[in-house]
Amino acid sequence: MTSQRGTITRTEEVYDELRAELLNLNGQYAPGQRLKLLDLAQRFSASLSVIREALTRLAEQGLLVATPQRGFSVRELSVPDLADLTQVRVQIESLALQQAVTLGDVAWETAVVATHHTLERTPVTDATGQFNEGWSVAHRAFHQALVAGCGSPRLAEIATSLRDSAELYRRWYWALTDDHKRNIAGEHRQLKDLALERNADLAVEQLKAHIERAPQALIAYAHEHGLDSAFA
Repeated sequence: MTSQRGTITRTEEVYDELRAELLNLNGQYAPGQRLKLLDLAQRFSASLSVIREALTRLAEQGLLVATPQRGFSVRELSVPDLADLTQVRVQIESLALQQAVTLGDVAWETAVVATHHTLERTPVTDATGQFNEGWSVAHRAFHQALVAGCGSPRLAEIATSLRDSAELYRRWYWALTDDHKRNIAGEHRQLKDLALERNADLAVEQLKAHIERAPQALIAYAHEHGLDSAFA
């Protein structure tokens, strides 16, 4: 048992460090870059099975791409993929939220309030002006809580998985676009209030606008700066 727990812990450590590096826009990994298992195993002093499991988890989150015979590579930043991902997210998360607003119980309401409380009190940037990883964690927890009351664990899991797949694009949005006038805290507050008021139609409308804003800004940036090929 000790050995199994040790393996799991080591996988988590490798996964956490690689994920942070992949989401760091000034990091060492470029879009499309291949990751070599042997090099990573040597770097982390870990077994190939640990490295492969960590990379598989990152691929499941959309940060890496797993290709037969070629292994793992960093996901390319693609405008068509971003547009498709956004459309599917709107469809799935809207359905999940609508059902959660209709079916959610007191425990669901409590989780929405609690996660929003944490999110609202967690700054987006840290003291150095860098993106605050704690905000990302709180952001994920709030959106996960919103759809958790939908009555379908599979639907909630799919919605969360799609949101995780958008994380890399979300980081590019923060780093590249000039959208500083956005009141993202107000958007989350309105989502919370509409959900608790059981106003499914307006909650879904607000969620759709909330999901679409960052992708629209990022795609516009790509077009305006001639980055279409880099995002193709």
